[in-house]
Amino acid sequence: MEVKTSLLDNMIGVGDMVLLEPLSEDSFIANLRNRFDHNEIYTYIGSVVISMNPYRSLPIFTPEKVEEYRNRNFYELSPHIYALADEAYRSLRDQDKDQCILITGESGAGKTEASKLVMSYVAAVCGKGQEVNKVKEQLLQSNPVLEAFGNAKTVRNDNSSRFGKYMDIEFDFKGDPLGGVISNYLLEKSRVVKQPRGERNFHIFYQLLSGASDDTLKKLKLDRDFSKYNYLSLDSAAVNGLDDAANFRTVRNAMQIVGFMEDEVQSVLELVAAVLKLGNIEFKPESRCNGNDESRIKDKNDLKEMCELLGTEQTVLERAFSYRTVEAKQEKVCTTLNVAQAYYARDALAKNLYSRLFSWLVTRINESIKAAPKSRHKVMGVLDIYGFEIFEENSFEQFIINYCNEKLQQIFIELTLREEQEEYVREGIEWTNIEYFNNAIICDLIENHQNGILAMLDEECLRPGTVTDETFLDKLNTICAEHLHFESRLSKSSKFLTDHSLPHNCFRIQHYAGKVLYRAEGFVDKNNDLLYRDLSQAMYKANHSLMKQLFPEGNPAKVNLKRPPTAGFQFRHSVGTLMRNLQTKNPNYIRCIKPNDKKASHIFTDSLVCHQVRYLGLMENVRVRRAGYAFRQAYEPCLERYKMLCKRTWPHWRGPAREGVEVLMADLTVPAEEFSYGRSKVFIRNPRTLFFLEERRRQCLQDLATLIQKIYRGWKCRSHFLLLKKSQIVVAAWYRRYAQQNKYKRIKSATTVVQSYTRGWQARKLLRELKYQKRCEEAVTTISAYWHGTQVRREYRKFFRANAGKKIYNFTIQRIMQKYFLGLKSTMPSMSPIDKSWPVKPYLFLDGVHSDLRRIFHLWRCKKYRSEFTEEKKAVFEEKLEASEIFKDKKALYASSVSQPFMGDYLEISKNPKYQKLNSAMDEKVLLADVVNKINRANGKGTARIFLLTKNSVVLADQKTGQVKASVPLPDLTSVSVSTQSDGFFALKLKEGSASAIKGDFLLSSEHLIEIITKLHRTGATAADSEQLNIDISDEFLVQFKHDKVCVKFIQGGPKNGNSVSCKRKNNRLLEVSVPSTV
Repeated sequence: MEVKTSLLDNMIGVGDMVLLEPLSEDSFIANLRNRFDHNEIYTYIGSVVISMNPYRSLPIFTPEKVEEYRNRNFYELSPHIYALADEAYRSLRDQDKDQCILITGESGAGKTEASKLVMSYVAAVCGKGQEVNKVKEQLLQSNPVLEAFGNAKTVRNDNSSRFGKYMDIEFDFKGDPLGGVISNYLLEKSRVVKQPRGERNFHIFYQLLSGASDDTLKKLKLDRDFSKYNYLSLDSAAVNGLDDAANFRTVRNAMQIVGFMEDEVQSVLELVAAVLKLGNIEFKPESRCNGNDESRIKDKNDLKEMCELLGTEQTVLERAFSYRTVEAKQEKVCTTLNVAQAYYARDALAKNLYSRLFSWLVTRINESIKAAPKSRHKVMGVLDIYGFEIFEENSFEQFIINYCNEKLQQIFIELTLREEQEEYVREGIEWTNIEYFNNAIICDLIENHQNGILAMLDEECLRPGTVTDETFLDKLNTICAEHLHFESRLSKSSKFLTDHSLPHNCFRIQHYAGKVLYRAEGFVDKNNDLLYRDLSQAMYKANHSLMKQLFPEGNPAKVNLKRPPTAGFQFRHSVGTLMRNLQTKNPNYIRCIKPNDKKASHIFTDSLVCHQVRYLGLMENVRVRRAGYAFRQAYEPCLERYKMLCKRTWPHWRGPAREGVEVLMADLTVPAEEFSYGRSKVFIRNPRTLFFLEERRRQCLQDLATLIQKIYRGWKCRSHFLLLKKSQIVVAAWYRRYAQQNKYKRIKSATTVVQSYTRGWQARKLLRELKYQKRCEEAVTTISAYWHGTQVRREYRKFFRANAGKKIYNFTIQRIMQKYFLGLKSTMPSMSPIDKSWPVKPYLFLDGVHSDLRRIFHLWRCKKYRSEFTEEKKAVFEEKLEASEIFKDKKALYASSVSQPFMGDYLEISKNPKYQKLNSAMDEKVLLADVVNKINRANGKGTARIFLLTKNSVVLADQKTGQVKASVPLPDLTSVSVSTQSDGFFALKLKEGSASAIKGDFLLSSEHLIEIITKLHRTGATAADSEQLNIDISDEFLVQFKHDKVCVKFIQGGPKNGNSVSCKRKNNRLLEVSVPSTV
């Protein structure tokens, strides 16, 4: 395949530092500045990518850029992080080589963004599919969760990672992601309790207070005001460009996508809230009678709320803050804690609680994104870890970080040299040893198991007796005094006794990136990282779902008197595991550099960049790469690029590419020591040789461009002349055609005018002749008509005079009848049978006809109305008609019921699930279902009952339970009694001696009395085995209650009784119903 582009095309500065000439620190910085000013933020050192943080968005991370770098050679396009990601992914997919991408740099240099870009590129170019997309989404969404809990705003970076992260992404044989595993290193947990000026605590605290709902904050016992929490710095609580509320919603969504359950999210937020509450606990001194000082909690409200969040007893935690139990073999000693020790215990608990929560989050994410262990997976590791740190004051954290970078530099040199050596062996080039600085001596100074600084620090922490930072420094001065890379003012070496830049309480180590001064203060405490056993046991006793996982050492059944491993020991073990992991993979390096300390775009601070170039060891990287051959290229692209420099290879070379390159180099008289031929590549030793080739190529391209321009201009002039000649012929032809057309049009126009005048004269002459002929014909016709008319009138005049009166009369009568019927048609009344209107009769002689027509129309209208009735509608009207026959002019309530339709089932008993049991108990169709009140004879009050009417019985059921209270067959009903007034009372009287009459008659009240009695009357009349039901309408009637008969009397009530019907018991034999006149 022909390569038509190259890293060397349109290059700003030098795209690959290996080709920089001359090579010096100043030229290195100048080249970075030149490319940075032209928005070229990426530069190569061989296969290493240098990334400058632009502090702004650049249009170089679009989907189009992803496609541009996809499946392209590493040096084919301008330097870009996508090129490195693509090279690593293709090597993993096609060559089955496990890869690792190491991203280093100081805080604010863009390491986190670089890791996101690598992961997003791999996600974009790998396979598609529902399951693959789910895995990619989970891998990408793990970043917001870890950033919220592990990142913070610092003076150097608004989103600084305060932990090291290594992610192994696992792929199948097709190159599709299957899952991943995340490892975290050295979370800066001291930030939880104290932040430097101008910096913030971890993001999650501010996101929770800003973005959580009021209900969530109430459950967590939190307030939105940052100033109420001692662990949150106030001077940098708000950060420009950071929307904490929106980021909190993003984190919640990301946790859901990764696979966190809702109760797990709530548990995590409860622990975050507990850390904030823990910071508000304050202590006051209290003297005991024995003279010892102890501490007491000032305000227990925050302690109480924290205990409620964790589900632990307040007294247990309060005692753990005031006392410490020390166990040694079979002895237990309980000592009190003074105020300083209590604050130390509080902060230690807060740091351990948060750091263990963070470790649990990483473990929980790993459970969600891990790949199924089916077969061997291909692995790509991404390491985002802190770079070398040199501050004004450097402590234990910087010492640990710089130790990690020493190990990374060591493996970088080893892997780079190994890669160089493997390529030389593969290409058949003789390998020569390369001189370089081996920092193994510095790594040994720190990690040696006997005399290393970490080993001595652990020994001091485990030694009985008084252990301080001064005793640790004295030990260092004794053992490491003769080491070439260790310096101390108090060591045995006399050359540092007068070095005033080296304080007495400090020591200095000469790292590969430069000398770093460490303050020994705090080394012992930070390495111990002690959490009192009383606090661990108090946390283990908590009922919170995560506490037993976070504090397993607090289990009383598994008390371990051995001291836990120190922070230094754990980190050394983690780094060792990481180094062994990296050595099994093919490395790819991204070195991140921040151009300025102001976090501003377009600013390049030479001194700051130079400082980072030194401690990243970039100059060392270049020297290692240039120690052998500075540039190498496959024969095909090399011949394609430089073939125009030799007449024998230009424009086409017909033989093998290697022979073409040999002919080319021989023709250019390049010295033999400047290049070597490998099996598939040509190796160029000095960048000057490459630039010589590029300069010759540039001159040749200019000559070729001039030749092309000359040939093009000649072709263009000839083409223009031929075009002008052809155009002149075409123009002349069109003009002649145009002139002839105009001449023809003039002749044609003149001929047309002459013809029109001639035809006009002929037409006018013919018109005059035709008009004259027509007038003659009309005159003859008129004369003939008049003559025939005279003859007819003369003949029929005698007949007309004899019958004229009769004909006029008949005609007049006919016209009157026609007008009558047309008028009747336009004034016809409506089709309603109750419409009694009819047009007024216009003439007296039509009186009989007018009446007959009215009668006939009414009969026809009624017939039409009846024909539209359905069976259901007919039954309703029959019920209404029967109600009229029963109650009209007899019951005052009837008038208000006329306009109300009879619905029958008012309870929708067949549809309502509440009455499903009652409906299933009915064997017959329910004709009427309503709620009535059953009147109690004892007090006259009503009880709600469900009234059901079927074809054969009346059923009363309890309204709440649906239980049947009474069922009366219709043949057992003799009569129904109602009053003449507007009340709803009615009595169902039962046949004496029947089974239903044991408890007596029923006195009921209903709003639908007219409908109930009408349906009872109709149903009783249609039943084959029952007699006609009597309807008794009277204001006084007797009701049989068991063995006694009670008189029910209806009276007209006064205004004092209100607008409602009331029933009162007057005596054992009388119930009085008061009916208001307004009802």
